[in-house]
Amino acid sequence: MTIYVGNLSYRATEADLRAVFADYGEVKRVVLPTDRESGRLRGFAFVDMNEDAQEDSAIAELDGAEWMGRQLRVNKAKPREDDRRGNWSKKPDSY
Repeated sequence: MTIYVGNLSYRATEADLRAVFADYGEVKRVVLPTDRESGRLRGFAFVDMNEDAQEDSAIAELDGAEWMGRQLRVNKAKPREDDRRGNWSKKPDSY
């Protein structure tokens, strides 16, 4: 499972996120997407942890928590699906 972290401060770094999520277990990976044109952080991240129980605990504790002056949105990330052009995108809600 991957955790989605939304409404993230643009000042947050990978090290910051690793420190916060380390309270719940070992962090395997942190991804902070950036804008292609500006290179600026996009205000969200993805975090992978070693065990599902650790991820569930982190989600339960951090969703709605205030961090760096922002109220975090933390939940299970939705899987990306391949579209007809071969590009990866989020699964549409309906067709």
